[in-house]
Amino acid sequence: MPTTQVATALKTKMAAKIAARREEVKKILAEHGERKIADVTVSQAYQGMRDVKCMVTETSAVDPNEGIRYRGFTIPELQDKLPKAAGGAQPLPEAVFLLLLTGEVPTPADAEEVRATWRANETLPMHVGKVLDAMPASTHPMTQLSAGILAMQTESLFAERYRKGMNKNDYWEVMLDDAMLLLARLPLLAAYIYRRSFRGGKHILPGDRALDWAANLGHMLGNDQPEFHEFMRLYLSILADHEGGNVSAHATHLVGSALSDPYYSLSAGMNGLAGPLHGLANQEVMRWIFGVKEKLGGVPTKEQLTAFLWDTLNKGQVIPGYGHGVLRVTDPRYIAQQKFAEEHLPQDENFQIVRMIFDVAPKVLMEHGKAKDPWPNVDAQTGCIFVHYGLVEYDYYTVLFGVSRALGVLASLVWDRALGLPIERPKSVTTEWVRKFTSS
Repeated sequence: MPTTQVATALKTKMAAKIAARREEVKKILAEHGERKIADVTVSQAYQGMRDVKCMVTETSAVDPNEGIRYRGFTIPELQDKLPKAAGGAQPLPEAVFLLLLTGEVPTPADAEEVRATWRANETLPMHVGKVLDAMPASTHPMTQLSAGILAMQTESLFAERYRKGMNKNDYWEVMLDDAMLLLARLPLLAAYIYRRSFRGGKHILPGDRALDWAANLGHMLGNDQPEFHEFMRLYLSILADHEGGNVSAHATHLVGSALSDPYYSLSAGMNGLAGPLHGLANQEVMRWIFGVKEKLGGVPTKEQLTAFLWDTLNKGQVIPGYGHGVLRVTDPRYIAQQKFAEEHLPQDENFQIVRMIFDVAPKVLMEHGKAKDPWPNVDAQTGCIFVHYGLVEYDYYTVLFGVSRALGVLASLVWDRALGLPIERPKSVTTEWVRKFTSS
């Protein structure tokens, strides 16, 4: 079986943090275990359990008026405080993972240790390629990602150790080993899927070992532009986590709560991410923008775009990339990408349309009156930047979203096992029960 050679210093730090947090949680449960933190309405029960406070996720939280915070840090703060690649301006995903895992801003040396660990364990098992190659090349990339993660389950250290028997207090440590191994190999899997689906199976070997995690993925996709590597660092950092209630995070947590290993758990999360109401939205945005260009003959005027948006809404359709289940402001992740695009591709035709939609759509949506949140989310910006750098196959974008999201959900899974969180089993009711309850 493989070994991730996770640094002893990181495990020692985690062990101390876990011991302290276990005692804190134990004390909270003893003193306040029966205290209510939420009331559930009938509409919440029927409509996706929206805003029901019923789970704990240590790594991040979303404020409706501020956006995502990783361990208390906003997106701009992450960009300012976290270690960066030499000469770069964007945070390293390695540093993001450490922040989510430990709650501390890592040093450059800390991030380098993770980078070296991931790069040392990046070999893709031979049978994984055979599993993917057995599928038609036209198979959706997210189907291939889920299948590829499951195929790697043969490598699970947690599954092996659990089968042999281990103390439950040690679950977190082996989960961390598995998470590190999975994160080491995800870029290879993602690149393999791209090259077999869109480049005739002409694969590119991993780059120089000095490359960071995000830059190496960019290299294996076939793009060695430093600007593209910078965007990969930005993209893989800002999509890493979005608290525990979103579908990909919750699905990973739910499956993991059965003591399923990280491969089963992450594959489940990726299946959720593949839904049009979640991660697949980013490809729908780009498809829609191409439609705008085709129907309006290129970059429209603001007047043409405004009329087009009204026509879209009056047909009962939505403006892709606008609105969010939690946020009530412009998504800070959108703003981060917008700043990148304004610096690196201000004259790009697709970006000009995206920028114009940002100027026009909120007013149209507010006048239309049906949108609770008329502001753009992260999906509204991503596609035009990928297209600018030659990554035009927008069916593939959600795979990169999945590589990023793995950082957060796997860090959370380590904490789930560290705190001994039990199998998740909420109580459901029937409509008959609701009828009787509401009539009493």
